[in-house]
Amino acid sequence: MRIGVLTSGGDCPGLNAVIRGVVLKGTAVYNQEFVGIRDGWKGVVEGLTMPLSRHEVRGLSKQGGTVLGTSRTNPFDGPHGGPENVQATMNRLGMDALIAIGGEGTLAAARRLTDAGLNIVGVPKTIDNDLDATDYSFGFNTAVEIATEAIDRLRTTGDSHRRCMVVEVMGRHVGWIALHAGMAAGAHGILIPEQPKSMEQILEWVNSANDRGRAPMIVVSEGFTLDTMETPHSEKGLDAFNRPRLGGIADVLAPIIEQRTGIESRATVLGHLQRGGVPSAYDRVLATRLGMAAIDSVMDREWGTMVALRGTDIVRVPFAEALGGLKTVPQERYDEAAVLFG
Repeated sequence: MRIGVLTSGGDCPGLNAVIRGVVLKGTAVYNQEFVGIRDGWKGVVEGLTMPLSRHEVRGLSKQGGTVLGTSRTNPFDGPHGGPENVQATMNRLGMDALIAIGGEGTLAAARRLTDAGLNIVGVPKTIDNDLDATDYSFGFNTAVEIATEAIDRLRTTGDSHRRCMVVEVMGRHVGWIALHAGMAAGAHGILIPEQPKSMEQILEWVNSANDRGRAPMIVVSEGFTLDTMETPHSEKGLDAFNRPRLGGIADVLAPIIEQRTGIESRATVLGHLQRGGVPSAYDRVLATRLGMAAIDSVMDREWGTMVALRGTDIVRVPFAEALGGLKTVPQERYDEAAVLFG
């Protein structure tokens, strides 16, 4: 077989390790040929490819980003989009199957194409860790490590000036990054999309920490809403999928905290720092295992499935199940962390 590999949607640490795992096992065990699809689904509809042999993936597991490039192109849009056109492009390039590495949007497109008869296997990618069908997704651990280090650094300057520091991390619909990084760094309050809170509650945590001689540290997900807000804070327009571009809730909270407590407050938005850089050892191993499992699925012709982590095992999950719902932070996990607030 000649198998195409693509990365689509937002980048994250570990993508290159998946690519390496696919190619190394696919060539060493199955003697298959691979072709890299450039720039995600855009490369599929436009026929943009690059070589993808053992030589090209040498040393890739430790590199961040994706050597294939990525985009947020919808494979159903434009004159070359749609199942028939995509299949025609695959035929022209001699590709028998695709391995699509991406998040919810990528896998939803893969599901529609598979339903139309195309041979596709998926690998989950999301630093938010919000796919319910997998216990963890690669990139999440690295994002938490980056956020934790940033919070640790901000704590030293906060302590020096007795300031309240409000740190914003990624998390559109779920608060896993905020929860893990906040607990690891000893935050005095963690604000996540699943748990709208009042300004009064936040001020109570800030004042409690300050009264004990601590510089208050608040960690907030970009998708958090106060109980007075109907939608998350957004002032950056829409993305390629017509979703509001989130970011800036920390800049909203910090001035209110300073005004109502008298404690000098500063906001820091980590943003794409969490996506960049080299993957952690955990993410390198997980991504490599998922890549190796993906080529197994291709060889077994398990089209329309996604590889996933369950416990310590890699399993196969139908796209329909994989896209069934978000993995939100359960109440008991938040309550566990909340014991440490204030």
